[in-house]
Amino acid sequence: MNIENIEAFVYVIHCGSFNKAAEALFLSQPSVTARIKTLEQELNCKLFIRDGKQVQISEDGKRFLPFAQQMLHTYNTGKLYLNQKKSLPNEYRIGCTISAANYMVSDLIPYLKESFPAASFKIITGTSDSIATKTLNKEVDIGLVRKLQHPALQSHRLYVDPIRLYVYRDHPFHLDNGHISVEEVAKEPLVFFECGSLDWLRIHRIFENLEQPPNIGIQTDNSEAARKLIIRGAGIGFLPSLSVRQDVAEGLLVPVLLPETEGIALQTNVIACPGEHAELYAAVVQFSKKWCASDC
Repeated sequence: MNIENIEAFVYVIHCGSFNKAAEALFLSQPSVTARIKTLEQELNCKLFIRDGKQVQISEDGKRFLPFAQQMLHTYNTGKLYLNQKKSLPNEYRIGCTISAANYMVSDLIPYLKESFPAASFKIITGTSDSIATKTLNKEVDIGLVRKLQHPALQSHRLYVDPIRLYVYRDHPFHLDNGHISVEEVAKEPLVFFECGSLDWLRIHRIFENLEQPPNIGIQTDNSEAARKLIIRGAGIGFLPSLSVRQDVAEGLLVPVLLPETEGIALQTNVIACPGEHAELYAAVVQFSKKWCASDC
């Protein structure tokens, strides 16, 4: 059944005549008449009663009208939906760790919007392993994860985030101009942020040779919770530098030199399936070079 024939039928009823329907549809009157006749043949009934120049809808026409209107409405709605989908920007799905979401994405997305003005972006957070799996399964287009190598993924280093000891501004370590020892740190109440990274295990190792274990009063897997607890004086702790850069600038937290932690850092990489979303992948790499030059 041709939707144009149904359209002609509905327009004739709506406009009140074949001539007015033809004008509304930008057709000739014979074309509208031909469409109605074809529809009547398909339905095997008369839709209109013709009396000279007068045309009235038949009983069969009245019964068919609500179905014709519904079909025409459904067709036009579907057509509008498809046209809208064609005009909508591409959606890029970016998977990332909580850390990348908190401290990098807010700068990354505006940069990508400049490079891809017609695109929309969806941020999906998870662990590095889960984001890698989503990337492999094409559930995300690229991933921002901890240092990770996978034979089926391409990977590029975005930034390296040093792990340092931070104390609140009134803590005695802040006032001590000399080097702080691991033994002194171990005696202090510690707010211990545990991110699960292999690099983070090196923080544990600096306390391995002590006679007494470190005084870990609070453990959390959330860097934001650890950061706020340290600011409020609940203890001191080791944190990625990016997570506290604003607090350090405002004097709320103070980094303390501890030689044993030199070189310990968390690395974040961008990953993608080889050959896919190459422009997006390259744009993220380019962004990281500019971003690290000013912020890392």
